Amino acid sequence: MTAPEPRERPAGDEGTVDGFGYRQELRRSLSWFSLFSVSFSVMSIATGVFLNFTFGITHLGPVSIWIWPAVGVGQTLVALVLAELGTRIPLAGAGYQWGARLVGPGYGWFIGALGILYAAVGVPGIVYLAVAPLTEYVLGIDDASPRMTLFIALLVLTVAYLVNIISVQLAARINNVAVLAEIVGTVVLALLLFFLWVAGTRKTDHGIGYLTEHHHLPGQSYGYAIALASLVGVYTLAGFEAAADVAEEAVDARRSIPRAILGSVVVSVVLGMVALIGFTVAVPSDEVLASGGLPAVFQYWLGAGLARAFVGVVVFAMFALMVVSAAVIARLLFAMARDNMLPGSALLRRVNPTTRTPVPALLTGYVLNVAVVVFGYNSSNAFGTLVGATAVLPYLVYLLVVLAYGYRRRRLAAIDGAFDLGRFAVPVFRAALVHLVAVVLTLTLPDEFRSANGYVLGGLALAAVWWLVGLRPRLARGRAGAPTLGGHSPHSDDLETQGDKR
Repeated sequence: MTAPEPRERPAGDEGTVDGFGYRQELRRSLSWFSLFSVSFSVMSIATGVFLNFTFGITHLGPVSIWIWPAVGVGQTLVALVLAELGTRIPLAGAGYQWGARLVGPGYGWFIGALGILYAAVGVPGIVYLAVAPLTEYVLGIDDASPRMTLFIALLVLTVAYLVNIISVQLAARINNVAVLAEIVGTVVLALLLFFLWVAGTRKTDHGIGYLTEHHHLPGQSYGYAIALASLVGVYTLAGFEAAADVAEEAVDARRSIPRAILGSVVVSVVLGMVALIGFTVAVPSDEVLASGGLPAVFQYWLGAGLARAFVGVVVFAMFALMVVSAAVIARLLFAMARDNMLPGSALLRRVNPTTRTPVPALLTGYVLNVAVVVFGYNSSNAFGTLVGATAVLPYLVYLLVVLAYGYRRRRLAAIDGAFDLGRFAVPVFRAALVHLVAVVLTLTLPDEFRSANGYVLGGLALAAVWWLVGLRPRLARGRAGAPTLGGHSPHSDDLETQGDKR
């Protein structure tokens, strides 16, 4: 199908938002590197490796680290699809906007609801189960009380949201520095441990062959063990679309967004592999790893003081993840409220005229996250299971978006000079779809996650209730929803007019 000639619209990024029927309210100040930092920090190889390294070793042994590149290739395929969508629909709350405009407002609503549900659980999970305990380790707080862990988690969340309320520029500066922190806390540390291992400064129970050792737990098959070990990469290499979530604050968005998405995935896969190799060869024994995870391995080689310093760098990187995640949550709420898709949309879509940040959306995200952290404090075991179970949610979002892309891709107009898959679009789409189906099925395997499915299904049930009771009447009256591809709306251009003729 040939797209119609584009109508005239204001030039540049401001005109892009205007062309989709919105006003430019958020401040455009994010460079390509800032966007790269957003996606890189949300994936956060430091966070993913620290949380999941022992999990992979436990289920499959050291050979588990070699599954990481395979997951990385699959995620790159998904990133290629999302990078092209980021040039065609460069709007805040990207997943929701892509689903709504490619298929319809109801489709977009459920994508957005999955994103909100994941953000409500995932961010508190990281801050309560990782950031707070590691902060206690850095500060030398032994046997910290649950109240101390709760206090640290709430303090980190509060500061992260305050940074976003002040300005997106401050959040970007913190995040840019965090890129260096990620590299120091993973790659530099891994290389240091590798060279200490080569020099033989401390005794270890293994040689280079340790990297190929494998096993599986009693009662499990190797196939099951391989599937579980793949989750180290699956849990970590997600969130690269975050650069597109802040598209309305990006400079030269149509070109910078795909570079940021693809660059962040490739760099994360490569640096993560370096870190995994270094950390694995540095494991002196199974007993040391089992006793205290990676911090115990670091302390074995570096001593308590230097080990705490490196973990402190990692904690800063995790804090930056909290800052970026707060921004992404708020942009999703803001984008959906701007289309009148949420309860209280009139409030949630407001932007502070001074800071040009969506303050009500930020405060709503903060309240959601605090409530879930308090839930975690009151039921730690169930909370850990819930966090693991909700890891499937971003992949459901990816799956729905990729399906929408395959459904409507031929009607997306090409944009002169922008990223385009061209003749590779169909094979990339098919391969990405196969990868995502495999990941979603794998994420349903762990038995311990099934007890948390009720929470996940409960959240989706609430989304369905709002769709039936509140949203459908709004859509029927034409008072809600972004326009679909090829649709006509009094407040939006036809999506096919957003680019040149193919």
